[in-house]
Amino acid sequence: MTDRGLLEELHTALATFEGNICGRISSWPGLGELRRRSFPEQLRSRTHMHPWRELVRLVALRLGWHGLVEPERGWACVDRVYDALDRATARAALEHRPQAVYCYEDGALHTFLAAKQLRTICLYDLPIGYWRAARHILTEEADRRPEWASTLGGLKDSEAKLARKDEELRLADRILVASTFTKSTLEKCPFPLAPVSVIPYGADDAAAGVKGISRRSAQEGPLRVLFVGGLSQRKGIADLFEAMRMIGAHAELTVIGRKSAEACAALDVALGKHRWIERLAREKILQEMRAHDVLVFPSLFEGFGLVVTEALSQGIPVITTPHTCGPDLLTEGEDGFIVPIRDPQAIAGKLELLHRDRSRLAAMSDAARKKAEGLMWADYRRRIVEVVENSCI
Repeated sequence: MTDRGLLEELHTALATFEGNICGRISSWPGLGELRRRSFPEQLRSRTHMHPWRELVRLVALRLGWHGLVEPERGWACVDRVYDALDRATARAALEHRPQAVYCYEDGALHTFLAAKQLRTICLYDLPIGYWRAARHILTEEADRRPEWASTLGGLKDSEAKLARKDEELRLADRILVASTFTKSTLEKCPFPLAPVSVIPYGADDAAAGVKGISRRSAQEGPLRVLFVGGLSQRKGIADLFEAMRMIGAHAELTVIGRKSAEACAALDVALGKHRWIERLAREKILQEMRAHDVLVFPSLFEGFGLVVTEALSQGIPVITTPHTCGPDLLTEGEDGFIVPIRDPQAIAGKLELLHRDRSRLAAMSDAARKKAEGLMWADYRRRIVEVVENSCI
């Protein structure tokens, strides 16, 4: 957007630039995540940080200070972080009177209300599916697998938070989503909506790093299966554990991801049977991908699933569900498989197929890498710019 002269200001909690405070403290224990908040140098002069709640949140998570990050209540919980950022952005909008504002779910209400006073265009980025659709699926899942219900955090949002989400949607003049599944969940919205644009994310930054790097040979031994993501049944992880039980010694599973704040005995038992890594830097995750044969991402409800594009970029095929970006990106049987949600047997069947047919696995690995090379972030940026420009005409 800077190249087209569209961006006036960027407001965010934290932004890492070479030599700024975030860059200097990113090497401190517990603050390595700041390296993931890096922005291009040309944005430095336009970027305004509102950092304190987010910094406290990151430290509190690392040190186990749960009271500070208790959802909707803690001083440094993610809800308070978004609300503080939203209010700061609203003040800036009233001062500078922009032609359009671009905000994300849970951090748009006050900015959009200010924009409406100014007759400014409201662009709304919805990164995950609509809450009514989520509640329907997750409530069913809590009944289906009650022993995993404590991991389904989306069922705990207050009525006030859900009302805020709806009000943000009502105020939006254009809605942007990253997958056709996310767009489909908006069919459960009980009021009219602005036009919705589907713009999938890219993967070329990861693909560039793997060109010329050889993967592990997968010609013999158990199939090496990988899962990356939050350890919640929203991600379908219990179904993956069940599929691994079905396939037995033909496959080995590595799980990379953090537990939710609440205890889940079923999760603890399952993790004890497999290789589990709680957290890894992104570069290390990409290395783990290259050391595995297939990524399984059996999510029940997902806005996109960047782990899918990252896996493709590292040359491993993906088994996922229709409730992710899978239908938008994968070619069935060539670089991945789409299986129904809540279907461990279908997952096990695809894993067994890849275990038996290593030639097909190798061909799918090559196809995965080629697919990722075509998923360019430049295309994503171009399409976002087109939506912004068309909305402001």
